[in-house]
Amino acid sequence: MEFTLSKHAEDTMREREIDFAWLAATMDAPETTEQHPDDPTLMYAFRRIPEFGNRVLRVVYNQTKTPPHIVTAYFDRTAGGKR
Repeated sequence: MEFTLSKHAEDTMREREIDFAWLAATMDAPETTEQHPDDPTLMYAFRRIPEFGNRVLRVVYNQTKTPPHIVTAYFDRTAGGKR
């Protein structure tokens, strides 16, 4: 899937050691997705990353942009049991 990254997403990936391949895999084949509760333009994509202790990567992106525009990404401590 083609997508763009915000400056914040680029910085966050570097700071949190999120590999671009993990982000791409999450966008290409998320295990699950959710609509943002307050902003209908935003979606969450979730995927477990075995190489990072099986933690869940959450990618927040604007679904109304073409291609989708990634706002941020982080390992979601609260999603472990829900995914």
